Amino acid sequence: MKLETIAIHAGNHIDPSNRAVVQPLTLSTTFERGEDGEYPGGFNYTRAGNPNRRSLENVLARLESGVDACAFSSGNAAGSAVLQSLKPGSHIIAPDDMYHGLRYLINTVFNGILTVDYLDLSDLDAVASAIKPNTRLIWIETPSNPLLKITDISAICKIAHEKGILVCCDNTFATPVFQQPLDLGADIVMHATTKYLGGHSDVLGGTLITKDNNEFWERIRNVQVLSGAVPSPFDCYMAVRGIKTLPYRMRGHAANAKKIASYLQSHPRVEQVFYPGLSEHPLHEVAKTQMSDFGGMLSFTFKGSSDETREVSNNLKLFIRATSLGGVESLIEHRASVEGPDTKTPKNLLRVSVGLEYIDDLIADLEQALK
Repeated sequence: MKLETIAIHAGNHIDPSNRAVVQPLTLSTTFERGEDGEYPGGFNYTRAGNPNRRSLENVLARLESGVDACAFSSGNAAGSAVLQSLKPGSHIIAPDDMYHGLRYLINTVFNGILTVDYLDLSDLDAVASAIKPNTRLIWIETPSNPLLKITDISAICKIAHEKGILVCCDNTFATPVFQQPLDLGADIVMHATTKYLGGHSDVLGGTLITKDNNEFWERIRNVQVLSGAVPSPFDCYMAVRGIKTLPYRMRGHAANAKKIASYLQSHPRVEQVFYPGLSEHPLHEVAKTQMSDFGGMLSFTFKGSSDETREVSNNLKLFIRATSLGGVESLIEHRASVEGPDTKTPKNLLRVSVGLEYIDDLIADLEQALK
């Protein structure tokens, strides 16, 4: 089946009792045992499993061409499960431009437990040179947040697998609609389902999808069940509902983002635009080999100070000043002020999550704000 069909059907289960076309919510925290002590319905306690979570995990695995998926209560909970599954003392390699929340998690919660080197993953020689005897994981985020850097997934996987190192790819910006990291060699794919998969800025979640049901995956599954950072049945229901329109929404996001990137690139008050769909992007050709389209996220730097840059976002009427991304509404954020004093993000940079509004309205809003 194609993605559009998988998105609609793989997360749904018709209720056998009343034949409801949309799978109902199962809110029960516990499930009846049979007289033999077994669980005939396949569930015993909602932390370990739930019908709505099973449906969500099934559609997520199918969308990414994986064999299994684990759903979590947030994207950071999903990323944390990978890190918790590594043995203490393990070394990881991560991108120098990545989601600030996960980087902060690594540097605080896992400080003293794991060691990390942050590198420009486009420099393959630097990646190979940074590998140590205890390197166990290379974390990829492509396109990256917020500079939209591109990592050559296949090339990194080749370097990693020659040394027996796992590769996990954060595919949140691209989604499975535009990029399939498991097919390119990655071992695990991560998503913040809060973003494009949910798609409506109203549900928090994360997921991991695996290529192989191996021993490391069993560790991740144990972290999910035993730590209990799982989504509620309602969260799973909402995520499944959002996924049904994912392929069509993503085409609209990408179409609008391309036009806005082109508009901004030609604007005299814009210094630089970061969008992999532009031919001027330094890794545009790599992006073309692994992405079928370039997504709805972009960033740009304004020719002005930090305060002047924030004034641009304050002047916008349709773009909402808010954290997060991937909803139907357009959002804009001054990332440096969110990331704190240790940020490496330029202070004149604005990150844009391009929504599904009519494109001429969005460009008109940018035009009046940039004046």
